[in-house]
Amino acid sequence: MEPQRSQDQSLSERKGQKRKLEEEIEEKQREISAAVPFGDAREALLYEVTAQVNILNSTFSWNEADRAAAKRATHVLAEFAKNEELVNVIVEGGAVPALIKHLQAPYTNEADRNPKPFEHEVEKGSAFALGLLAVKPEHQQLIVDAGALSLLVDLLKRHKDGSSSRAVNSVIRRAADAITNLAHENSSIKTRVRVEGGIPPLVELLEFTDTKVQRAAAGALRTLAFKNDENKKQIVECNALPTLILMLRSEDAAIHYEAVGVIGNLVHSSPSIKKEVLAAGALQPVIGLLSSCCSESQREAALLLGQFAATDSDCKVHIVQRGAVQPLIEMLQSPDVQLREMSAFALGRLAQDSHNQAGIAHNGGLVPLLKLLDSKNGSLQHNAAFALYGLADNEDNVSDFIRVGGVQKLQDGEFIVQATKDCVSKTLKRLEEKIHGRVLNHLLYLMRVAEKAVQRRVALALAHLCSPDDQRTIFIDNNGLELLLGLLGSTSPKQQIDGAVALYRLANKAMSLSPVDAAPPSPTPQVYLGEQYVNNSTLSDVTFLVEGRRFCAHRICLLASSDAFRAMFDGGYLEKDARDIDIPNIRWEVFELMMRFIYTGSIDISLDIAQDLLRAADQYLLEGLKRLCEYTIAQDISLENVASMYELSEAFHAISLRHTCILFILEHFDKLNAKPRHSHLIQRIIPEIRNYFAKALTKINPRNLRL
Repeated sequence: MEPQRSQDQSLSERKGQKRKLEEEIEEKQREISAAVPFGDAREALLYEVTAQVNILNSTFSWNEADRAAAKRATHVLAEFAKNEELVNVIVEGGAVPALIKHLQAPYTNEADRNPKPFEHEVEKGSAFALGLLAVKPEHQQLIVDAGALSLLVDLLKRHKDGSSSRAVNSVIRRAADAITNLAHENSSIKTRVRVEGGIPPLVELLEFTDTKVQRAAAGALRTLAFKNDENKKQIVECNALPTLILMLRSEDAAIHYEAVGVIGNLVHSSPSIKKEVLAAGALQPVIGLLSSCCSESQREAALLLGQFAATDSDCKVHIVQRGAVQPLIEMLQSPDVQLREMSAFALGRLAQDSHNQAGIAHNGGLVPLLKLLDSKNGSLQHNAAFALYGLADNEDNVSDFIRVGGVQKLQDGEFIVQATKDCVSKTLKRLEEKIHGRVLNHLLYLMRVAEKAVQRRVALALAHLCSPDDQRTIFIDNNGLELLLGLLGSTSPKQQIDGAVALYRLANKAMSLSPVDAAPPSPTPQVYLGEQYVNNSTLSDVTFLVEGRRFCAHRICLLASSDAFRAMFDGGYLEKDARDIDIPNIRWEVFELMMRFIYTGSIDISLDIAQDLLRAADQYLLEGLKRLCEYTIAQDISLENVASMYELSEAFHAISLRHTCILFILEHFDKLNAKPRHSHLIQRIIPEIRNYFAKALTKINPRNLRL
């Protein structure tokens, strides 16, 4: 029992010394603050740093007092360096060369076997302080150029002299941490570490008994492997893979997190190493980490699986077969945004294989991926969109895609980057290409028997995605039109807008011509006398009196122009034999323009006269002129006047104008619906919309529809 007490007493003494040292440092910090009442703390700190540097420069010996002073000085500098705001002052005070000097032990005679005071501890303190200074990128090269790397690499080998103690473990760990910080995002220093021989001892330390040392060594290798092909190659050549893969199975979260990070950096942009890693048996333990209690390990594992999945189709299938899909889908719903991003990344790569697509959807992947489209994180949004693009490639997923509202989600989403917008567009195109055969039959079945919400989603999706050749089957024969019209009558503004957008899309697909078309051919072949005979007395056989002015005309031309004039001259009207015919309620300019159309078949119509001319054309049954007037009037339709334009179309049976008004209302439904006075108009025109689509969609070839 005595040795145990002695050990406890020694441990108690060390803890007491540590507390005493921490109290001294706190006292120094208070002294610095008290010494500079006017806020010049920087000068006081620089004074203190210089004092500690002087101690380090004058205590490089095995003298116990020197070792104690050097240990205290490294500790003081390290405590200061924990505050990044003080790092520049510490470097300015000359701490770097002084600390580097103490990365090695003072010279000793090999024959001297006596215990060394604070053996390994001064070196540990120096490595720790230098690692903290290296956190600032601007100091990394300075530390390396001063000769730190070779000494830090030597510290990694401290255990090779046969000694094994807590102090040895600590100095090795601090050296590995310092190398990690020095090489962080510094490609030249990463290379220097390899040149100085730092990689082989780090790989050896992966098998060290102390788990903290293992973790530190893995952390250093992780940094050294990132975007450095030669380092990757040497790490693999040093046979690191078997040990790293064993570490993936560690129950220590910190161990498997670092191990999966090293492997991830090794395989990044290195297909050959990726194959070696898979051949070494990494796949199953990486999949196992998806269920880890450590979210960082889960994230790294998902990222690594995404990288594996990019290798070849077989690997994608193996990942799914070994049980990765379900935990990845569960991770999509994690509160950790990075975890969601990496799981979406992995699923996106897996979903590019046809064998996996149905499985991911069947296991519930569709809905959480669609929800991620609402994210404000551009990368997360894009990864989800890419995964959905893959799932849309499988016919078995199309009905589910539409049933859960995926098409509306894709159409309504606010996507942050252009690449995501392009991906969504391609996904909708993929879905559109599959709306035929058994897919269409299944959707029609859903539209008949599913609950109302699903029926409406199907009708909305098909309005956007179906072929024009299938429109009659879907919207007339299977009641799809009534479902869309039902949305227009909904109390939900969102449903109303969705219905209007779908109907507008349906109309555009159904027609290849403007809704205001040319006039139908006259029942009698048209005779155009030409411009020179307009209001010309030559051969004139009838005269019209308009606003007291005489207009010379020719019966043969008028007879050929419309049924109204044929009735006037061939029927039992007084005008039949009259030489002069009075024309009331039409202005001279309007009548003259109407007659010019009759004589030439073509006129230019200005907006200010178009409505009066429409009235005249309707009165005299000049369908071709009506169409021209309707076309001119339609160019002026706006949010403010669409109601009056629709009433005008009803008053004069202007079918083309009426249909243009309907399409305008559907196209701008969201803006119009926000105006209370238009809600009545919208409800009023629903029967006319029904008639419009019933006529359009029952034609043999809707794309050649002429209204």
